[in-house]
Amino acid sequence: MGRVAAPAEENGEATSGSAALAAPSPEAPGVALELTLLAGGRKKIQVNGVPRRPTALGEHLRTVLFAPEEMLLVIGPPTLRRTALDGMTGPHDPSYASNMATYGRALQQRNSLLRAIRDGEADRDQLRLWDEPFVAAGAAIVTARLRLLELLAEPLAAAHREIAPAEGRLTASYSSNAAQLPGESPRDALTRRLRETAEKEAWNGSTLIGPHRDDLVFNLDGRDIATFSSRGQQRTAILALKLAELDLLTELDGRPPLLLLDDVFSELDPVRRGHLVRRISELPQAFITTTDPADIDADLRRRARSWQVVPDEDGGARIVEGKS
Repeated sequence: MGRVAAPAEENGEATSGSAALAAPSPEAPGVALELTLLAGGRKKIQVNGVPRRPTALGEHLRTVLFAPEEMLLVIGPPTLRRTALDGMTGPHDPSYASNMATYGRALQQRNSLLRAIRDGEADRDQLRLWDEPFVAAGAAIVTARLRLLELLAEPLAAAHREIAPAEGRLTASYSSNAAQLPGESPRDALTRRLRETAEKEAWNGSTLIGPHRDDLVFNLDGRDIATFSSRGQQRTAILALKLAELDLLTELDGRPPLLLLDDVFSELDPVRRGHLVRRISELPQAFITTTDPADIDADLRRRARSWQVVPDEDGGARIVEGKS
């Protein structure tokens, strides 16, 4: 997939201990992406030689990542699941990023006003200015998230069946603090809940409802996996989520994203490993990283192109190609 460059003294740009990765875009062969990792953790990103922000890379190279910290998606705080849900929803809704930005501004303004109201420095009528954009953008966000979960349902269940065929059906459901009553739209529900929590919001000085406080719940045959499942089952569920995300992104334009897997095989039994290896083998491309090459399936090691990160004499590191 392109090249992995050596440190500064060889590429003339990066500082000691850094590396650069460049690759053609699968969307347009004439587009070159370059990411340079600089000393101190800084990044330099260029598209066709022009500096760009990290958000610009998604236009040219979509990725799906599994890393060890992804385990917190099941047992960690709701903000991690909301972030994951936002990342999956954005590519399927062109207006999602704009709605998120509008909602964020309205939320910030509401919270500032609510603090002023609590302290006796503002009147509640002033909230009306920000309630409309808050409700409109919030309802659009909830609608897009619910639609994404509808699209995700079958790919998620199918991916889980592939990896753990004997463990039942995996589902993901939306948990909202502005749940819709029969016949209500997301906008109706948010409007109603704003009325219901008005007194409490004024007393607390903060917005208590809305998609910024919602959550995503994973269930295995109807049981919350955060409370009863093993580490292996949790890892399997997250892997299924990532594979389902990959399937949905592929359906957008027929181009599979680049799958990035870090320490993916630990805590998986041989049966689950076998199913996962078969799925990875069907992809045109994937990156798998590990501190112990023996953790990677032997057949994948034979078929793969391999790189190693090795220490430099000056205390930095460099990337060399070759079987480990």
